[in-house]
Amino acid sequence: MTRIDGLLGLCSRSGQIILGADLALREIKAGRAGLALLDEGASEGTRKKISDACAYRGVPLRMLPEGELSRACGKDDRMAAAVQKGKLSQRLLELLTESGVTR
Repeated sequence: MTRIDGLLGLCSRSGQIILGADLALREIKAGRAGLALLDEGASEGTRKKISDACAYRGVPLRMLPEGELSRACGKDDRMAAAVQKGKLSQRLLELLTESGVTR
């Protein structure tokens, strides 16, 4: 997952990733998200809100191992994120698919 971690860090430094469940949900609903990420440790309520929004708007959703999102972005206790549409979200989705993270 080191390449994925590196790309998540790059997204964070470039301002292309929105961290936090409420902010990510807002980005998804506004149509600005190209990819949504959830930590496996997220609550059922958070999972349902993000999952339903992604399904309705056709945004790919991927689950990351517990703590991976927070560690890669350098922020504590982040359970959800939205990566803005663009090349970084496309490449991140490709890397996640290649590494077997399909949901």
